[in-house]
Amino acid sequence: MSTPADLIARLESVPFSKWHLRARVIMGSATFFDAFDALSLAFVLPVLVRQWQISSAEIGWLISVGYLGQFAGALLFGGLAERYGRVRSAAGATALMSVMTLACAATGSFPALLAVRLIQGIGVGGEMPVAAVYINELSRAHGRGRYFLLYEMIFPIGLMATGQIGALVVPSFGWQVMFLIGGIPGLLITFLLLRLPESPRWLISKGRLAEAESIIEQVEASTPVRLKPETTSVAAEVVSGSSRTVGPEKSRWSELLSPFYRHRTLVVWSLWATAYFITNGLNNWMPTLYNRVYHLSIPESLRAGTLTNVAQVALLLVCAFVIDRIGRRRWTVACFTAGALLLAALGSFAAHSVTAVIVLVTLSYGLIGSVNAVLYLYTPEIYPTRMRALGTGSATCWLRLSSAAGPLLVGYLVETSGTAAVFLMFAAAGVVGAITGTLMLETRNRRLEEIAP
Repeated sequence: MSTPADLIARLESVPFSKWHLRARVIMGSATFFDAFDALSLAFVLPVLVRQWQISSAEIGWLISVGYLGQFAGALLFGGLAERYGRVRSAAGATALMSVMTLACAATGSFPALLAVRLIQGIGVGGEMPVAAVYINELSRAHGRGRYFLLYEMIFPIGLMATGQIGALVVPSFGWQVMFLIGGIPGLLITFLLLRLPESPRWLISKGRLAEAESIIEQVEASTPVRLKPETTSVAAEVVSGSSRTVGPEKSRWSELLSPFYRHRTLVVWSLWATAYFITNGLNNWMPTLYNRVYHLSIPESLRAGTLTNVAQVALLLVCAFVIDRIGRRRWTVACFTAGALLLAALGSFAAHSVTAVIVLVTLSYGLIGSVNAVLYLYTPEIYPTRMRALGTGSATCWLRLSSAAGPLLVGYLVETSGTAAVFLMFAAAGVVGAITGTLMLETRNRRLEEIAP
């Protein structure tokens, strides 16, 4: 039987092939509807506000309760992914998310929708971090950034599609249709997920070498091309060290804050919190602000809201092709800095102009939104296989907390201080993100086993 070192070397020697493409497309489809279900509420809110007479505070709670559910889902499915595998955990999260999205369409009151959104959030919060870990573990060291970010683009594409579909169907067919569109395909995708092979790296970490080798043989059979593994002495030592223990490696939450990983953990927690505080605050509130504060019609408000996701897709496409050259750290710091400057300008002197708001919000969201995708790439890289899902799940909990806090603060500031204060608040968060980004560990073109022993 091959050793763990041999299996990792063989996995690293196979270039991107149709095998990888199939895994990326199927897992990406689940991620697409994760994005769709997460954002659907933003594009039905302008209608529900009028139909149900919802206050600004209640809007904040409807948005925030979903993120509280996502907090629980990230922890729950992160733990399940370490124990039962990446594929089954992602499928379970997708199934829960889809069923509860359909339940949203059946609600008829604010309290009912609030309760269903909480449970829906558990599935939404569980799918994305597990999917990110799975795709990351299939990638070889060289070009991992591009391979992963081309998958990750499906999330902002899902957000963009949500806006376009919402602007089209909500005014014409009613708000319930948005939840039907998000829920039904997700149930079909669940069955496709269950047919995906498990992550070979996870199987190796559990001592299930025969199963891992069988899957790696499938990967090898997908292309005759072999690449020379880029093994450094550190990587070789780490991998050969893991081969001394064939039994399963235990996952421990406490290791996230152990002396070796504490700095990495605190840095990514701060980055997740600041990036998503800004982007999810803008994403969920802007259609409503365009309608209520800037007096655009509902179709105009929804179309203006979709521009942020168009900008994010464009920036992320650029990011995918340069991230392995310029690195994770420099991209993160540059985007946080530029985004903060745009938001500061908006809050200082341009918040009165709807044109300026649309342009500057769109650009700043595109910049900082690309950081969100980089964090899904970076966070699984800095933890070993035995705790990769735990580390990624716990990090995304901070995005849930900050995303829950953001809409509540926006609702309060809009009523007490106006929209300019909202943009200045987001600018301050961008400054914190830029400073924290300078503390990141650079991981480009390094083998996972080298980065995190």
